Amino acid sequence: MITVVGTGTSTEAPPVPGDVLAGAALVVGGRRHLDAVRLPEGAERIVLGPLAPALDAIGEYVGKELPVVVLASGDPGFFGIVRALAERFGAGRLDVRPGVSSVATAFARLGLPWDDAVVVSAHGRDLRTAVTVCRAHPKVAVLTGPGAGPAELGAALGDDRVLVVASALGDPERERVERVTPAEAAARDWGTAVSVVLCLDETRALGAVRTVAGVPARPDRWALDESEFAHRDSMITKFEVRALALARLGPRLGDLVWDVGAGSGSVAVECARLGAAVVAVEKTGDGVERIRANARAHGVDVDVVHGAAPAALSGLGDDPDAVFVGGGGRELPTIVTACARRARRTVVVAMAALDRVPAAREALTGAGFTCDGVLLQSSRLAPLPGDVTRLAATNPVFLLWGIRTPASSEGVAQ
Repeated sequence: MITVVGTGTSTEAPPVPGDVLAGAALVVGGRRHLDAVRLPEGAERIVLGPLAPALDAIGEYVGKELPVVVLASGDPGFFGIVRALAERFGAGRLDVRPGVSSVATAFARLGLPWDDAVVVSAHGRDLRTAVTVCRAHPKVAVLTGPGAGPAELGAALGDDRVLVVASALGDPERERVERVTPAEAAARDWGTAVSVVLCLDETRALGAVRTVAGVPARPDRWALDESEFAHRDSMITKFEVRALALARLGPRLGDLVWDVGAGSGSVAVECARLGAAVVAVEKTGDGVERIRANARAHGVDVDVVHGAAPAALSGLGDDPDAVFVGGGGRELPTIVTACARRARRTVVVAMAALDRVPAAREALTGAGFTCDGVLLQSSRLAPLPGDVTRLAATNPVFLLWGIRTPASSEGVAQ
């Protein structure tokens, strides 16, 4: 049997019951944990460093039916060692004694519930996912690591969030919980004591009563009717086109999506409702305000950039996972090429003009994308006098989509 003890955030002697350690043939943990407990006579100890050698050693003891104790910080079942042990030895061999996680402790220090928080780990992982989640959601906890701490997170975020940096949680002398702006976080050296970083939109930090914890539930519908968005003179991507565009874009939690030539921002808002972080690029001032109003009306965050593509694209930071191009005029091939050079996964282009289809298709294939498309032409039910119904045709729209092939991904900035 492998007994896994979560020591919580306390920096003092871990609360390990004596009966757990009694008879243990091997005790594994961090140096601080091992130094704080009295090992049984004859027990071997292994200081955790690289995980693979420790798992191999545990395997030798388990093979001989000898008891093993593993000491871990926080709750070892929450982004902790329980996963690796269960995968290697089977969950049935584990006796897990959980502690309080750093995430729960940090929110407790603020007096906030965290059932509606999204938790993302940047420890040993690409920081980009954590940044994108922080952009899209009002309450996020980020588990940090070397090269992915408060400074790096702050440097990648805008000023519409507050970072709460919790350091040395559980240490009565060194614990600190500090509210800072992203810019302030980026300008500091935070050392190695950071436990967790909370990224908050404080106007929405309390949140609503939840039934399902963690990641927000997907909306119950999408491809919303045009009437659910403010728009000018019906200049909006129609819901039939939007439905297929969303299916090809595949927006999801952790993704970054660009909506280029956003107009009313209907595609941008829908992508944000599905969990993605979104940047909408729009050249008209009234369009910018309209997009912001639509985002507010639907309770989502959309970063709106006032500028014309392709020039405005060079000022955008991270490369997007997916791009929707809904405008462009004569500049369309240049815009599609610029988007294709940076898109990690997909570019979707909507066009009303037949003449522009070949150039847009060539721009996608020239960038190494596999390209497909369809002409969408629909007729909607419309009432007539006398309580009868006719079919009212909508304008036909060409929808092209390019999917990046593995070979073409080598040129994308990582």
